Amino acid sequence: RQEPGNRYAHERGQFCCDASDAHREGQRSPQIIHGLATVLTALMGVPLAWFLARTEFRGKSIVDSLLTVPIILPPTVVGYLLILLLGVQSPIGVVLNSRFGFRMLFTEGAAVLAAVVVAFPLLLIPARAAFADIERELEDMARLMGAGPLRLFWHVSLPLARRGIAGGLLLAFARSLGEFGATVMVFGVTRKTLPILIWYENESSSLSAAAPAVCVLLVVSLSVIFIFHRAGFARRER
Repeated sequence: RQEPGNRYAHERGQFCCDASDAHREGQRSPQIIHGLATVLTALMGVPLAWFLARTEFRGKSIVDSLLTVPIILPPTVVGYLLILLLGVQSPIGVVLNSRFGFRMLFTEGAAVLAAVVVAFPLLLIPARAAFADIERELEDMARLMGAGPLRLFWHVSLPLARRGIAGGLLLAFARSLGEFGATVMVFGVTRKTLPILIWYENESSSLSAAAPAVCVLLVVSLSVIFIFHRAGFARRER
């Protein structure tokens, strides 16, 4: 008869083996994953923040809620929803697998997506507030001088909202760097982002091996918060 502890160790080891297929293919540096997540968050979040700050439409409150709810959802719930969305039995998963032979789960792309989802509200909220604070007269004047929508956004709105955007990007990067719950569900326990590495070493009773990763996250987190307050990103532009 197998003891409960041995059975747990066996099941945990089996799960690690099942998730290790993608691991054998090689993995990118965690810094690249978090950096790419921040870039994608910026590319999607900044234009969307400007659109939401300048446009009224039916159902806007629902869109706002869906975009910002990850900030209060437990990360494991976010991971669960991503599994439902991207799993091999989901409509998206079926299309990706049947047409492209690609499975999203347990890939670097899944880790990037998880980081983007949890970090997105931390950029969207301050960036939208920064765009909303811009005096409409300045944009109206630019329109009278012949500026089109793209030029207006790039040369007027974006520079005026730069402080809120920069602060949001800083927080989004820090959040993606510290993401664990959603990432471990869609990326696997054998993948070594820094938070997963800390958890893995703790489960292996090797706390000393996790110390470097803990120090890195502490230094980065404290640096981000220091820069955020020192540079005045928390203050709205006038």
